Amino acid sequence: MPLLLLALLIGVPLIEIGVFIEVGGWLGLWPTLAVILATAIAGAALLRAQGIATMTRARSELEQGVMPMREIFDGLCLLVAGALLLTPGFVTDGLGFLLFLPPFRAAIARAVASRVKVHGPGGARRPDDGVIDGEWEEVPREPPPGLDQPPRPPGDNPWKVG
Repeated sequence: MPLLLLALLIGVPLIEIGVFIEVGGWLGLWPTLAVILATAIAGAALLRAQGIATMTRARSELEQGVMPMREIFDGLCLLVAGALLLTPGFVTDGLGFLLFLPPFRAAIARAVASRVKVHGPGGARRPDDGVIDGEWEEVPREPPPGLDQPPRPPGDNPWKVG
């Protein structure tokens, strides 16, 4: 794992520099910088729109009593997409824009799900039969202190001054 992280920390900037040089040689300095700025602005707009839509779907599922797992995963993908789009570069922008595409996120979700085994508390998930096991004891109800006195006559206010 550390070798992969080191390769990413060195490899991604080297690739980005090479792509910058090629695109800059083809477009020129100012158009290249304008494209980088435009991708950041477009990415921020897409992130806002899709983020709000994802939050709305998650809230709707929570109101129905369903855990919004897909929306949580989409939100995580959108977070990564936003970080990639804020990083200057064409390769990271391309990966960031791919994460905005729902079919691409679905493919990633399927790949992750095939490698993850999910169990509920206590092992594999059991069907819910609506029965909750437990023990109970009936406790006699006693009135709170002060309520065992007779009621006051109307108009008698113990808090009235004078």
